[in-house]
Amino acid sequence: MPLTFVTWNINSVRLRLPMVLDFLKAVKPDVLALQEIKCTNEQFPAKELAAAGYGHQVVHGQKAYHGVATISRLPLLEQTSKVLGGIDHARHVAAKVDYGRGQLTLHNFYIPAGGDIPDPEANAKFRHKLDYLTELKDWFDGAEFENGQLIAGDFNIAPHESDVWSHKQLLKVVSHTPVETEALDELLGRRPWIDLVRKHIPYDEKAYSWWSYRSPDWNAADKGRRLDHVWATGDVAVHSNGAEILRDWRGYGDKPSDHAPVVVRLD
Repeated sequence: MPLTFVTWNINSVRLRLPMVLDFLKAVKPDVLALQEIKCTNEQFPAKELAAAGYGHQVVHGQKAYHGVATISRLPLLEQTSKVLGGIDHARHVAAKVDYGRGQLTLHNFYIPAGGDIPDPEANAKFRHKLDYLTELKDWFDGAEFENGQLIAGDFNIAPHESDVWSHKQLLKVVSHTPVETEALDELLGRRPWIDLVRKHIPYDEKAYSWWSYRSPDWNAADKGRRLDHVWATGDVAVHSNGAEILRDWRGYGDKPSDHAPVVVRLD
């Protein structure tokens, strides 16, 4: 049974609900992982999404900030969430789905952005981000991550030179500093994780999933970063037969998210 999985930082699911509904109708993913939903569990538009065919939902939200949710056309089982970095900002939710080859655990992450100053001593937000990554690395050492895992979401790190519009100009900018990219590389190597986007899009090809609101014409300037990722353990990755970043949705409607959806397909 093929599975189409999408991760998307929606930057307020209630504000952009019409766009999400249009996306579900046009793309028809089996599973959609949303980050930065910016609402409590009770405020989440569960009824509207269920009416669109996505009645299986796991939500970990909070008022006004952060929050993650995964919606699916397939049953989602055994919902869990984990606090990392010592602060519960509703940044993770997980559930299992049967994708035809057994149960797959889907982890939906919103890793802290880290603020503007890449100095953990001067910036508590950056310290929180580094602590979060350290605890995530330790968690991945557990036996549960040996197989049957897919982790996805807004990691807020663009790890490679081809993941940013200018490697040299962004070396001192949060999301592409060496301490962050090295931490993410170490995380990737902690298990036999496969970066599913880069499995299908060569490393020497520029690939972005985020473009700042600050640019008056984001599309023409094209100063993007690949902040959104989908990784899988090797037993799952071998069944991945495609990945793409749906750039057009970054410019959809009057108030788009600053992130584009990232799609992976499992055969």
